[in-house]
Amino acid sequence: MRKIDQCPRVAINSKYCTCTNTSCSKHGLCCECLHYHRLRNELPACYFTPEEEKTFNRSIEFFIQRRTGK
Repeated sequence: MRKIDQCPRVAINSKYCTCTNTSCSKHGLCCECLHYHRLRNELPACYFTPEEEKTFNRSIEFFIQRRTGK
C-alpha cells in the first residue's frame, strides 16, 4: 500500500497545497513533504508566496532574504 493511500487527510491537504509540482509523490502528504525539505535545509512551498514558489528556491536563506529585504 502506498503512503498516499494511508493518509486520511490527503484530499484535504491537497486542496490547500500551494506547491505547483503536482506530480510530486509527497503532494498532499504534509508530514512527508516537511521531512523531505527539512533534511535538505529547505522549507516546503507552503511557506512561500506564489511568486516565490515559482522560483523553486526552497532554501531557508531565500525565505529569510525575502522577509527581511537583505
